[in-house]
Amino acid sequence: MASGAYDDYFREDKVVVSVKDVEAAKFIEAFAKHLKRQGRFEMPKWSDVVKTGVSKELAPYDPDWLYTRTASIVRKIYIRGGSGVGGFAKVYGGQFRRGTQTNSWHRGSRKIIRYILIQLEEMGLVEQDENGGRKITKEGQRELDTVAVQAAKPDDEE
Repeated sequence: MASGAYDDYFREDKVVVSVKDVEAAKFIEAFAKHLKRQGRFEMPKWSDVVKTGVSKELAPYDPDWLYTRTASIVRKIYIRGGSGVGGFAKVYGGQFRRGTQTNSWHRGSRKIIRYILIQLEEMGLVEQDENGGRKITKEGQRELDTVAVQAAKPDDEE
């Protein structure tokens, strides 16, 4: 069969060199742990009571949800730079259930996104783009790629 050569090609273990080579969930979990362990990211006082958008009824149950959201945002900036607060508010928005009325879509909380982007700028991972939005810095790219390589290792090697 002619497809055998392609099967072998895709079965080979590829060398992970960037964030784009790792599954999103694995990278986000690994980078959130990295942020928490590092201690440079400040958790605000309001993080345990704030809602993540108008469409939510309660604050997140996970006490480390802000680290996870930060890892998700920095991954999106890495993959597609030039995104700003408004763009991320659209990404993290959701359906607002209004009881018997039809659902309507609402943006996510822009305060949380703004706070995360400011923290990432202070850490030196992200900088403002001259065309608007944010882009990843060289130091940020290096740090994210390092975490991506560590996240891609099989569990038995760790």
